[in-house]
Amino acid sequence: MTTRCSWANPSNPLYLHYHDHEWGVPCHDERRLFEMLNLEGAQAGLSWETILNKRENYRQAFDQWDAKKIAVYGPDKVAELLANPGIVRNRLKVAAAITNAQAYLRLCEEVGGLDAYLWGHIDGKPLLNNGERIITTALSDRISKDLAKRGFKFVGSTIIYAYMQGIGMVNDHAADCAWRQQAGTPKATRKTVGGSTK
Repeated sequence: MTTRCSWANPSNPLYLHYHDHEWGVPCHDERRLFEMLNLEGAQAGLSWETILNKRENYRQAFDQWDAKKIAVYGPDKVAELLANPGIVRNRLKVAAAITNAQAYLRLCEEVGGLDAYLWGHIDGKPLLNNGERIITTALSDRISKDLAKRGFKFVGSTIIYAYMQGIGMVNDHAADCAWRQQAGTPKATRKTVGGSTK
């Protein structure tokens, strides 16, 4: 039996797919980086599994995470989102997504986007931790404070560290997890684990 991180719920295919194909795998896709930043913020006070189960609903509700569209959402769209049972209907979190879209567009003008901004903090090379449970680091503190100064919302250090894990800036797969050694390798060179090519 393939060993995974203990948090990967074996009864939820979405969770297993996320663990096996996304968590800890370096991401450089701008739209997904923006999506994940907002989903991590939406998770605040909830479980990641709750958000993951609603992920497709979020994509539909927020125009496939098109920041240019989200940045100009008005009161009618906000009311529509707050009435949508497919997402977390929290007024502050919905407002944060709009504010984040506006801050993101400014970031794109200033530094080129989240990819350049985030990966520039670690010279483009994923960090490999020792598999212990970590909540925040000096780096997540630094990024959190800077993003807040740039106008982003729901970007506390704990949220940012979880974000760093999710987009592969840091590999925190457990020491005995079969995916630990492969998470940071390019998809084209990743080996087969548990019967599927990563």
